[in-house]
Amino acid sequence: MMTPHVSALTIAGSDSGGGAGIQADLKTFSALGVYGTSAITAITAQNTRGVRAVAPVAPAMVAAQIAAILEDIAPRAIKIGMLSSPEIVAAVATALAGYAGPVVLDPVMVAKSGDRLLAEEAEAALIEALLPRADVLTPNLPEAARLLGRDPARDAAQTEAQGRALLALGARAVVMKGGHAEGVSCIDRLVTPHGVTPMAQPRLATRNTHGTGCSLSSAIAAELAKGAKLEAAVRRAQSWLHGAIRGADGLGLGAGHGPVHHFHEVWA
Repeated sequence: MMTPHVSALTIAGSDSGGGAGIQADLKTFSALGVYGTSAITAITAQNTRGVRAVAPVAPAMVAAQIAAILEDIAPRAIKIGMLSSPEIVAAVATALAGYAGPVVLDPVMVAKSGDRLLAEEAEAALIEALLPRADVLTPNLPEAARLLGRDPARDAAQTEAQGRALLALGARAVVMKGGHAEGVSCIDRLVTPHGVTPMAQPRLATRNTHGTGCSLSSAIAAELAKGAKLEAAVRRAQSWLHGAIRGADGLGLGAGHGPVHHFHEVWA
């Protein structure tokens, strides 16, 4: 009997520009050798300049998509991104109640353009219903601060403290992304009950960073699906994303924040 290929599921919103959301997740899965499946939570009309419109998918339809994948394709990891409303948060939490594999939660709240992607009233639902379900939480510094009701961290000590506070809310591990911090290096910090592991990459000068958060979280999910241990999965994901950012300007797409080059290891 043929061994099935490794698969992963992304639960997120659609980005018509192709740089973030479901599209970025599926590209990431494919680039890293994982078969991608999806449950779409919202449809957005957007490009590199910004979000024009958002239409949430009915919560029952979101749940039906998840159920269809879980009962047949058996993903080895799940990435959760944009959830839009408290009703969708609840539907996802219920649909995943019996799932035993690793879950990577990217708390998508605001697009690169500044447009809100998670209703303010959905934030409490996310914290209560899904954050304790997360094996890995991947907030940037503004997202971490919002989840905790604090100001964004300004230095390493504050970043690590906020990571530990998010662990206290139920996440099993937190990757505090360093893209919004200052400095010549971009330092992501893996925070677990066992300690903090900084992971640095040189900061690249480019405006084409649309979808970096989505792509990092889906890359971590892909590596976990392939059986990597947590630290190795985060290191590989970060290294791969650095290459995708480095190749982003070569795509030359759009007049705003262009996408990263998901297939930089495959085609120039």
